[in-house]
Amino acid sequence: MEAGLKGITLQAPGGLDRLVATELADPGAPGAAEIRVRIHASSLNFHDLGVVSGRMPTEDGRIPMADGAGIVEAVGEGVTEFAVGDQVVSTFFPTWQAGPPPVANFQTTPGDGVDGYAREIVVRSVDYFTHAPKGYSHSEAATLTTAGVTAWRALIVDGGLKAGDVVLVLGTGGVSIFALQIAKAMGATVIATSSSDEKLERLRAMGADHTINYRTHENWGELALKWTGGRGADHVVEVGGPATLPQSITAARIGGHIALIGVLTGRAGEIPTALLMAKHQRLQGLIVGSRAHQTDFVRGLEATGIRPVLDRSFELGEIADAFHYEISGAHFGKICLEF
Repeated sequence: MEAGLKGITLQAPGGLDRLVATELADPGAPGAAEIRVRIHASSLNFHDLGVVSGRMPTEDGRIPMADGAGIVEAVGEGVTEFAVGDQVVSTFFPTWQAGPPPVANFQTTPGDGVDGYAREIVVRSVDYFTHAPKGYSHSEAATLTTAGVTAWRALIVDGGLKAGDVVLVLGTGGVSIFALQIAKAMGATVIATSSSDEKLERLRAMGADHTINYRTHENWGELALKWTGGRGADHVVEVGGPATLPQSITAARIGGHIALIGVLTGRAGEIPTALLMAKHQRLQGLIVGSRAHQTDFVRGLEATGIRPVLDRSFELGEIADAFHYEISGAHFGKICLEF
C-alpha cells in the first residue's frame, strides 16, 4: 500500500480553474478478474475538455481523463490475459466488449460517468484494459483509447476501407492524423484540410496526396470533388459537425460514407438533407468503439508500424495548462500528460 498517491479531481460545476491536485488512497490489491495498473500517461481529447470545462457536467470530485496507459503491477484471481509487467492501455467503453454498440451515453466512460486516469494507480476489471502495442511508449499508447480507436472504427470497421479508396480528413487533431496514417497504411489516397499552410506542409510530409486550406477556400468540398475528377471521396472523417457537414456531403462520392465523429463546430445545425439523399450517401454517427475494435487496432498498429504523432507532453500537475494549449488549437497530433 502506498500513501499519498497523486491524482487530479474536478470540482463542480467544472472549469479549468477547478482542477485540483489531490492525494488519493491506495486502491489496494486486485480482486478476482481485476488488475492493478500504475498509470504513466494520458492523452487529451475534445471529450475530456467538454468534461473539465463544465460543458458536459459530471459529479463533484470526478477524476478526469478517459485515456490511460501504464504497467500491470498485480493481477487478481482468474486473470490469464494479463501478467505483472505487461504494458496496457484503457478502453473507452468498458461494458462494450464486442458486437453492436450497447451504449448511447458516457455513463460507463472513465473520466466522465466513472473516475478516469488522472491518477497514479487504478484497480479495475480486465475489461477496462487491452494490451498496448509492442514497443510503444506509455504516451504513444495513451493516444489509442479515444482518438485511435475512433479513426480505426470510422475507416476500417464502419467504412470497410480498401486500397485505392479516397479518404478526406478534416484538420490536424488526433482522430484526423490517425485516419491519415491508417488510410495511407491501407493503400488509400488522402485529401487533408487545415487552416494553416504550415500544418498542410506537415500533412503532405506524412503522405497526404492533396491538401486544401479551408480558410482560403470556403468551398473546399467543391475543390476536393474536382481533385478526384468529379468522383468524390469514398470516406469523409467528419470531425467538425454542422458547419462542415455540407462541404463534406459535396466532397463525398455518390454512395460515399461520411463518418460523423465530432461536433467541433456545434451540436446542431442546418444540413442539406436533399443532397445527402440524392447522392445516396451513408452518414454514420459513431463514438469510439468496442474492446474488440481496440484489440484489432493494436494488432493493426503492430503490423503496419504506425506510430502516433505526439505534439507536446505536460506533467500531471500541469493538466490545466495542457487543456489551455488544446483550446489554443496550436497542436498537431496529440497532447499528453506524463507521470
